[in-house]
Amino acid sequence: MTSFSKHFYGDQVALLTVLFAGVLVAALDIAIVGPALPAIQNQFGVNGREISWVFSSYILSGLISAPLMAKLSDRYGRRNVYLFDILIFGAGSLLVAASTNFELLLFGRVVQAIGAGGILPVASAVIGDTFPEKSRGPALGLIGAVFGIAFLLGPLFGGVLLQWSWRWLFLINLPIVLLVFWKARLLLPSVSKDEKLPFDWIGTSFLSISLLSLSISISWIDVDNILLGLKNPKVSVLLIVTLVSICFFWLAENRAVDPILPPNLFLKRELRLLGVIAIGTGLVEAGMIFLPSFAVVAFNVEEATASFMLVPLVFSMILGAPLAGSLIPRMGVNRVIQVGLLFVIFGTFIFSINNFNTIIFYLAGFLIGVGLSGILGAPLRFIIIKEVPVNQSGAGQGLLTTFLSIGRILGAAGIGGLISVKADALDGYKSAYLVVGMIMIMIFFCSLFLRSYKHANSAQKN
Repeated sequence: MTSFSKHFYGDQVALLTVLFAGVLVAALDIAIVGPALPAIQNQFGVNGREISWVFSSYILSGLISAPLMAKLSDRYGRRNVYLFDILIFGAGSLLVAASTNFELLLFGRVVQAIGAGGILPVASAVIGDTFPEKSRGPALGLIGAVFGIAFLLGPLFGGVLLQWSWRWLFLINLPIVLLVFWKARLLLPSVSKDEKLPFDWIGTSFLSISLLSLSISISWIDVDNILLGLKNPKVSVLLIVTLVSICFFWLAENRAVDPILPPNLFLKRELRLLGVIAIGTGLVEAGMIFLPSFAVVAFNVEEATASFMLVPLVFSMILGAPLAGSLIPRMGVNRVIQVGLLFVIFGTFIFSINNFNTIIFYLAGFLIGVGLSGILGAPLRFIIIKEVPVNQSGAGQGLLTTFLSIGRILGAAGIGGLISVKADALDGYKSAYLVVGMIMIMIFFCSLFLRSYKHANSAQKN
């Protein structure tokens, strides 16, 4: 507790706790449904392709919601939008828990994700607005790492709550939502623009279409034969829709009075590099979802035991996140990210070696946890704060969340496909993590072009 108090005062601790709880409950609902999918499938009598939408609908809707909610927080105040997001998430949780048919359950998941998509970027923008320079790095580290930790803890909590009913996975959200709403209403700052400019509905529409079509097309590509998969009429049509929508989105943003994602954000070299690193980070996060299944195949353990084998990874993220934030003023954000990437690379390559045992499994997980905490938490969001004008900080955080979500979708589809290619399941997992490691090497070389941001005035605001 003493190390924590070095960075935060009492009122900051209270605010950070509220933001922490909101991000945690929203992120948990991505992976917590995994153990419940068989029970939901049996109750509603749906097939394997249909049940996958319980997960996919949440990811896709959150991907679209993130930049929209972040932009709205720039216009109408962080507190107003954060409270709205929490309530929408709670309403969606209630809809899912009370659903009497599969269609209502999917609708509830979409409502959940609309609220959840805005919670993380708005929370990050609040920290950028209100925390002093010395506290900002550790705070962003904690908030950012919560998402990754929840991504891994979700299956554990889901397995525990499933002992009563799958509906408890969503009912448990309601008291937390009410508590977070009450405290956020008291603690979050509420400052909105005096001048209300026309909202960028055209840009928002084209952005949503491009993200949705890209995500669905990726999920339909056959990783076993990518070239053949791209020739699939459904995939090719969606990719064309994606490209056309991106072109119209760019035109709309250059003409909009108050664009949802200002074009100047894409013109900055640092933000383009950040996008590449964030997509790679999201890909690694998605790869961690497969680790319990990897452990089951490699060591012939029960699924519950395999989930607990992620503890070293989660523990290292919890410890590493605030540490990474506190190291930014000393090492520079670029060095922190590069060290994090090296840890991730070593960890993924260890997963691909032939002489494999539980000690090596724990070591690889620990290294990846340390690496992710050095990227996912403070460093990437610190770059947003430094490079994005204050009046666009919400949009900047939404952009980062979008890049991370794209990486998660690519990772879930690509890694899952790579695993299934091999006849031997263990070889499939090892090959998948080898490919991830090779991709991260390329991303490491991209990170060499980042600025250090070692000093407070190392970036210029527009």
